Amino acid sequence: MRLRARQRFGKYIIERRIAEGGFATVYRARDTIEGIRVALKIPFSHLLTSDAIESFRQEVRLAAQLEHPNILSLKYADYIDGQFVIVTSLGQMSLEDRLQKRLPVELGVGYCEQMLAGVAHAHQHKIIHCDIKPDNFLLFPNDVIRLTDFGIARVAQRTLRGSGTGTVGYVAPEQAMGKPSFRSDVFSLGVIFYRLFSGHLPEWPYDWPPLKYDRLEKRLHPDFIELIRRALELDTRKRFADASDMLHRFQKIRSPSRPSRSSSSETKIRRTTKQKWHVIRWKEFQSEFGKALETKFRCSHCEGPISESMFACPWCGKSRESHKHGTKFPIECPRCHRGLKSDWKYCPWCYGPGFEPHSTRHYADRRYSAKCDNPKCSWRLLMPFMRYCPWCHRRVRRKWKIEGSKDKCSKCGWGVLKLFWNYCPWCGKRMEN
Repeated sequence: MRLRARQRFGKYIIERRIAEGGFATVYRARDTIEGIRVALKIPFSHLLTSDAIESFRQEVRLAAQLEHPNILSLKYADYIDGQFVIVTSLGQMSLEDRLQKRLPVELGVGYCEQMLAGVAHAHQHKIIHCDIKPDNFLLFPNDVIRLTDFGIARVAQRTLRGSGTGTVGYVAPEQAMGKPSFRSDVFSLGVIFYRLFSGHLPEWPYDWPPLKYDRLEKRLHPDFIELIRRALELDTRKRFADASDMLHRFQKIRSPSRPSRSSSSETKIRRTTKQKWHVIRWKEFQSEFGKALETKFRCSHCEGPISESMFACPWCGKSRESHKHGTKFPIECPRCHRGLKSDWKYCPWCYGPGFEPHSTRHYADRRYSAKCDNPKCSWRLLMPFMRYCPWCHRRVRRKWKIEGSKDKCSKCGWGVLKLFWNYCPWCGKRMEN
């Protein structure tokens, strides 16, 4: 059954067809209840044998096990109007589409780290993806990239079982022979990385160095090139054991891209006395409070360290009603773009309308450190600096404090750091002298 634009399909309004493969068609649709756009993956009716249905159900089960910011989470999977449907968040484009345009080195390196993190999470759950390719990485706002399509993945239980499935050009030689392993996914990542920075897709017999190697030498640090070379080893014993092993090595590489000739002179120009003072101040703050406050991001205006939960920059006072730096949570709020967990019913940061929970299971989290004061609340657990309860939508009345500081904002009463900050990051009020 082919759906048409503007056709109603359950609670969704079809907008257009965005992809079609050998097993299913993917549509862009609008959720009339949540008011957001989603992707609907609908298998072809003539292929829906009992074995095919079981294969799609396996995809749903595998994806449901994986809660990670670099893995596409499932919103819903069920029959709608007699059609089996998998509903996910809607990406902006695939990595394959993005590779049709010039890609800056630093952005490419960021993509590589996120791809490794997503595949490593799957490997930690004993799941081999078996079809790592640019089409299966989707891009989201703030340069977030997520792995999708676990349709032919295999679970490593007592033995690793699989078939020679995969995509020509990215499949590892041993996987093509029906013997996939975690190292097969590593090989596919190596192929993507090589193409990403050279513009060339390595081919059999994968002799090193492949064509366009000179482009890698011009753009990447030798340590990063060695990481790619090791991932592309034909001898599986010489490759990284899995994506976690490869990610660990990646994180040890301090300077993945070569600095440009002008970078040293530009750095000298930027290093004025005032900027040095700010850098020292930020470093002291990060050392003492950075971990507790999770200030992992930088203000787009002054570059000072900020956290996802802050609604104003504490250094320059710039408003942060919308968070534009990505999130480590599995889902983003479509309004404020801050992170959500799969079982939350409401955004605890911006007080928007409700969501349809992605899971009925309550997930534990070490960040839960307080309780909602509503005795009728279903779960009651709160994370620091939440403004509203994600379970019952009640406004949080407690005045959040910062461990190690007795300072508080004269306007909102929440904890601040007068020694470091110029503004309250929770309400935006300028600090009193």
